[in-house]
Amino acid sequence: MNKNYLAILIAGVGGQGILKAGSLLGEAALLENEKIISTEVHGMAQRGGSVVNEIKIGDVLSPLINKGEADVILSFEPAEALRVLDKASPETYLIVNTNPIVPLTVSLGLSTYPDLNLAWTRVRDIYPRLWLVDARKIALEAGNSITENVVLLGVLCSVPIFPLSIESMLKAIENGFPPKFRELNLKAFNLGLEKGKGRILNQ
Repeated sequence: MNKNYLAILIAGVGGQGILKAGSLLGEAALLENEKIISTEVHGMAQRGGSVVNEIKIGDVLSPLINKGEADVILSFEPAEALRVLDKASPETYLIVNTNPIVPLTVSLGLSTYPDLNLAWTRVRDIYPRLWLVDARKIALEAGNSITENVVLLGVLCSVPIFPLSIESMLKAIENGFPPKFRELNLKAFNLGLEKGKGRILNQ
């Protein structure tokens, strides 16, 4: 990373816990006295609308991520990853949850959902650091599919250029959830981290 900050773009749809994931990153950064700034862009306010959270960790004034500037794109929904590819470069880590959330327009036959197998073949040709993650499967292993967002944070933290410590992320999760959900989310994070580390070893 030839700059003094890390640019992370989190994409997905409403109801997937994108803003919660961003707040956990913010808490971890504060624990390390790291500067972090972010901005959220919402589509439909209701569940199912596109949500993008642009985050920069380090010495920087604006959270906005320009074309080709993202160091990491973390997409909670596969089609939403395709929407934000202009922010990526061939060096970008592209972490994508493989579980689609089909929009109402597709269900009604008013639009079509992308052919993901074809899309990933083409994407990988340009962005070789594409990691496809079945976050739902891992979340269910942790105990509840609602933890998909925390699973994906675990995968994010396995990226070699990620600047925050695992200890700070774990502390942020402990602080960020009520006691009855704490162990569930810690397990989800650790399973995601383990999955991400395995993905690196298999490259």
